[in-house]
Amino acid sequence: MPSTATGPLFIGLDIGTSSVKALMGGPGGERVDSYAGRHATAREAPGMAEQHPADWMQHVEAALAQFAIHPRAGEVAAIGITSQVNTHVFCDADLVPLHPALTWQDTRPAPQAEALDARLTAEEKTAALGAPIPIDASHALSRMAWMAERHPDLWERTEHVLLPKDFAIARLTGETTGDPISAVGLVGPELRYAETVLGLVPRAPDLLPPLRDPLAVAGLVAAGPFTGVPVASGTMDAWAGMFGLGVTSEATAMYLSGTSDVIGLISSKGSGTAGIITFPEWRGITLHAGPTQSGGGSLSWLASLLRRDVSELGPLADKATIHRQSPLFLPHLDGERAPIWDPSSRGCFSGLTSSTGESEIAAAVMEGVAFSARLAMEAVEGAGDRRIEMFRHGGGGAASDTWCQIRADTLGRPLERVAEPDTGALGALVIAAVASGELADLATAAASLVATDRTFHPDPERSALADARFAAFRELYAAFGKVNRLLG
Repeated sequence: MPSTATGPLFIGLDIGTSSVKALMGGPGGERVDSYAGRHATAREAPGMAEQHPADWMQHVEAALAQFAIHPRAGEVAAIGITSQVNTHVFCDADLVPLHPALTWQDTRPAPQAEALDARLTAEEKTAALGAPIPIDASHALSRMAWMAERHPDLWERTEHVLLPKDFAIARLTGETTGDPISAVGLVGPELRYAETVLGLVPRAPDLLPPLRDPLAVAGLVAAGPFTGVPVASGTMDAWAGMFGLGVTSEATAMYLSGTSDVIGLISSKGSGTAGIITFPEWRGITLHAGPTQSGGGSLSWLASLLRRDVSELGPLADKATIHRQSPLFLPHLDGERAPIWDPSSRGCFSGLTSSTGESEIAAAVMEGVAFSARLAMEAVEGAGDRRIEMFRHGGGGAASDTWCQIRADTLGRPLERVAEPDTGALGALVIAAVASGELADLATAAASLVATDRTFHPDPERSALADARFAAFRELYAAFGKVNRLLG
């Protein structure tokens, strides 16, 4: 039933890897309206993963147009935007894209990344960035070097390199802006661009946007629906998702599952470790994060392969019993990020027999993604110098009860799932509520806006089995690396 309440409303927009999602709601947690629209990723060459920024904006504009006709549209006080991070749009001086956006999944700049990464020692990275953050194929500098080498004509015309949220903000407000959290790997502990790092690529300092606090107002909507409404600078999807999970305080942890999975721990104790992204402290939050390359994307791949809907795979996997000889899945369909950062790794199944069916394959994919998350979890715990006791869990990949239980068993930790699956859009809404001044701070906003659904506890017997199979999973990656090298 439509809400009849009055008071300020906020809009949260999430430009994700596979879709744009949006929520309109109030400070008491009420959901007034929502929107979702899918967009495509072009994968026409090895390593390629491109999207058209016009597709994002089509959905952003459609969401705002839908919300604008709601009876309570006039109560909207602020808009927040988050997006996939390490997806880059190369624009000319008029903010017109010169090339499809290179998404975070695009591994073609791997050679440039390897060359750039080798130019800085771990000690130099730590001095500049606060932690030994790797320069991988998704890093902004790798993409700039790739563009300069592969498309020098477009590179010469490039005046702005923007993330999807910053591209959308620029289109809505006319203001170019970035934020220091999304710029991780480019900024130092003082939340300013690190000259030592940016100096690796000529022109880089001139192409990146000025940085604003995520809770600052970037500008006002210039035209169309919601003209004059403030738009927050916002931040990357992992942090917005963290806020959408209600994780804002010391020693709390998140397991965010979208196209990829992200394990995160807030801890001021640890100083970081290789393979994990330790963000500069922001408003008392020091986040150690392990973004994997796999997650819901692996399940989407399997659904397409089996010609089923993703929602069917949970019940399908539930028919299988995972035992010691069950198939193992290495979910490196597009390489792997944290903690191993190996763009050349590829996925595989091991242990298939003539009796292996769709149920066993579905369970193996879910378990393999959970094993990948466990690798990240162990590294994150080391980086933060804390044991994670419980995860707040959410995102589109958390919809399946079967998968949530497999994850709890595999990680050996309880998972408390949140009620709102669109955690990125909710986190952007949280940011808008605080940026508008209507809610005092992130903790207050999260407490008001985030509700939980249920908790999944690890089963001791299944967790013991998962420990043994996890050892085999580690060996599978090491062994299959030799095959990958032979395949080139």
